[in-house]
Amino acid sequence: MPDKSSKLVTLLFVLFFAIVLPAGHLLGIVSINTISLWGRYCCFAIAALGIDLIWGYTGIMSMCQAFFFCLGGYCMGMHLLLKATALQGQELPDFMIWNNFSSLPAFWQPFHGFVPAVLLALLVPAGIAFIIGFFVFRSRIKGVYMAIITQALALGMYLLFLRNETKLGGTNGLTNFKTVLGFDLSSSATKLGLYFAAVVMLCISYILCRKIVNSKFGKVLQAIRDSEPRVGYTAYRVLHYKLAVFVVAAVLAGLAGMLYVPQTGIITPGRMSVTSSVEMLMWVALGGRGRLKGAIIGALLVNCLYSLCTSLFPEGWLFVLGILYILTVLYFDKGFTGLFDKLSTLLHSRRKAVVESPAISGSSSPSLRGAARLSAERDEAIS
Repeated sequence: MPDKSSKLVTLLFVLFFAIVLPAGHLLGIVSINTISLWGRYCCFAIAALGIDLIWGYTGIMSMCQAFFFCLGGYCMGMHLLLKATALQGQELPDFMIWNNFSSLPAFWQPFHGFVPAVLLALLVPAGIAFIIGFFVFRSRIKGVYMAIITQALALGMYLLFLRNETKLGGTNGLTNFKTVLGFDLSSSATKLGLYFAAVVMLCISYILCRKIVNSKFGKVLQAIRDSEPRVGYTAYRVLHYKLAVFVVAAVLAGLAGMLYVPQTGIITPGRMSVTSSVEMLMWVALGGRGRLKGAIIGALLVNCLYSLCTSLFPEGWLFVLGILYILTVLYFDKGFTGLFDKLSTLLHSRRKAVVESPAISGSSSPSLRGAARLSAERDEAIS
């Protein structure tokens, strides 16, 4: 039954995001802003898949995934800002002119082209994750200490990107984007195209993550999660596996950030704060840790709920999120997907009991009548 419900969820997801929402927009029912909003949610879901790989399947609580998300976003934002600057007939972005920069920094030069920007949006998070992960995992740091170190890293990078000396816009970040590949970012057709790109990349990311989880590599990751010392006694190099999945999660976060920036039109250091990393972990926890579909469902539902709550009572969102997290930890340890599985199993068992009850009552009635007849005959013999 869980397999059937899982296939049903997948089918409903594809129908809703690939057909229903775009058709609703073409019919004038759904606004293009709503389409873009769901496109950003799909970007968050891609990042949640990476978190589920490293936390749900490997047991490593990394609290710097928002940093990798922003690295991919900044790489794409630098390219978009350079194109917007060229359209204005300027050599330097506005914030560089305001800060009296005389020339474009050298590390901005590769981002003039779209393809190099895309490659760097994936390679920069991967490279930094490899360096960080190599020293951390080589030192056999794990558990709460891993969470503390990655949290400190996220905070340090957040404070660094706030400074104008980084030449990345400081507190204001990068914004004022005009076009992507020559298409106007403000047009409805471009926004719809970016939405489809996010949905397609989410589906591809899910398929790749599912292949990883079901492969021998994925089984070793789950073994590391369940008992790392036992895996260490075998021929498997735990360091290599943990480092590999850490890099994969960073690449997925960079991909999500790269797709997110053209749709939202801005990227700031606030997106890489510790709070953002904690929220990403909560997406996976609420959706269902160790379940790829749970990570996607958690990211989509929590962000949708965030939009609703902040529009109705902005100051109460953190209370709502905290209550949801407490209820999940106390009563639904497997998240939303675990709750759905329990409900589907319960309904299936009740339906099966209802179907079998007439047969049971029908088969037992002759024996009951026979027992009553024997009892009556015995009473007559005694009398």
